Amino acid sequence: MDTFEARKLHYEKAAKTVIANLKKRHMEGYYAADSGEALKIALSLIPEGSSVAWGGTQTCNDIGLIEAVKKGPYEAIDRLDARESREKFKEIYGKICTCDYFLMSTNAITLDGELVNIDRTGNRVSFLCFGPENIIIVAGMNKLVESLDEAISRAKNTAAPINAERLDRKTPCTAAGKCGDCCSPDCICYNTVITRQSDNGRVKVILVGEELGF
Repeated sequence: MDTFEARKLHYEKAAKTVIANLKKRHMEGYYAADSGEALKIALSLIPEGSSVAWGGTQTCNDIGLIEAVKKGPYEAIDRLDARESREKFKEIYGKICTCDYFLMSTNAITLDGELVNIDRTGNRVSFLCFGPENIIIVAGMNKLVESLDEAISRAKNTAAPINAERLDRKTPCTAAGKCGDCCSPDCICYNTVITRQSDNGRVKVILVGEELGF
């Protein structure tokens, strides 16, 4: 068996474990071998005419999900439109809070089915916790870790430094490549959320057998 096939088989077996553990936490899990399959699964979960919003998510962009929603038969709610004015901000985020589907990724997911996410303003994790009727999370298998401690470490030392670099933040993590546990004005790690359980079926997690996002 070559390396590619071995990795593919490992991802499938690991995803099966995670999906079973998500179920016991009242979350729905799916596995897609690649981005194309992940896109099909995600769109199959969203009925035509649904209102759909999203947080900052490189993964959903990578698989073409955001573009498909914008071009598809949905009411797309783009949070970037909220930048126009304070009044527009209130309008857009009010719609996001009550939308039918909210799209995002996760900074880390454990084999036991727990999710870990870090945000600055909370405009992603807040909707994961409350508001939209359904949450669809798309995550590459590169975000899978064994334990909750490892998930927190991944969010702080892998995802956050890359995102801080991408956003041109002047933080210790962009200088050192790892978390400096800082209180810098540019810090993007204001809120850390651990999702260990959810209302029945509200959170749907699509695991993808590729390295996606940060």
